Amino acid sequence: MDESETTLVINPIEDLKKLKALASEPRLEMLRLTREKTLNINEIAEELNLPQSTVATHISILEDAGLILTESVKAKKGNQKLCRPSFRDILIQFPEKQDGQKNYTEIEMPIGIFTDCKVTAPCGLCSGEKIIGLLDIPDSFLNPDRMKAGLLWCGSGSFEYKFPNNTMYDPKKLSKLELSMELSSETPGTNPNWPSDITIWINKVEIGTWISPGDYGDKRGRYTPLWWKLEGSQYGLLKHFSVTSQGSFVDGVKMSDIKLDDLKISEHHSIRVKVGVKDDAEHVGGMNIFGKGFGNYDQGIILRSYFDQN
Repeated sequence: MDESETTLVINPIEDLKKLKALASEPRLEMLRLTREKTLNINEIAEELNLPQSTVATHISILEDAGLILTESVKAKKGNQKLCRPSFRDILIQFPEKQDGQKNYTEIEMPIGIFTDCKVTAPCGLCSGEKIIGLLDIPDSFLNPDRMKAGLLWCGSGSFEYKFPNNTMYDPKKLSKLELSMELSSETPGTNPNWPSDITIWINKVEIGTWISPGDYGDKRGRYTPLWWKLEGSQYGLLKHFSVTSQGSFVDGVKMSDIKLDDLKISEHHSIRVKVGVKDDAEHVGGMNIFGKGFGNYDQGIILRSYFDQN
């Protein structure tokens, strides 16, 4: 996991609430303790030799500032509030002056709002609160609650999404399409060395395949809810797929010679994006798609359309 996945950058001009929350020695100690392991209010109080009510007040301040995540779970007597930091590292940085205007439009698609899917077991989907439908039953992906999904997985198959084609209404010339999404392989019990060929199509044109290294469960994902079993997939890798006049790329590395003109963007009122694992791929290692509320990135599938400045 690289540093950018777990680092919060605080703008001291705009993020005063976060700075005020950090301006307390007890609260800093609580962040340090929960950085090492998930603790409840009583355990933190015992570690710091503080009253339980005092700890609860400090935790509430940290939670309100977005610096700590809490979840109420059942205990032997009643409920307990489990606490863990939202970020592993915190960096305070003044913003740099931005020159020029933004040269792109952006659309974020929740991962559960797919327009078509074909999956094989093991497969399933869940929201931030619960599993949706039944595990390993492809028909569960027809459940209306799929719109709330924060995690989708399958042994093979694909999901297709239909984005509005906003490029039709911009007079500037399209120079690049970019997709970003958090992905991993899928295998029961997780395995960091479990390759899977994950292919991307845009407007039914195959732009290329990225080989996912594995399925990650060594630690809980930054946003993965505490109810989700530790034996399950916890997070993926944030990948950027792009198409320009030079070809198609993943994280800047060329995947294929498919160019923007091959996608015929101007001929359609929507941009269709499909992501999947082919049944006849060299590495049929399954696929996890992480959305909001799961993994290390709190996002769905993001489509950016970049335009020439001139």
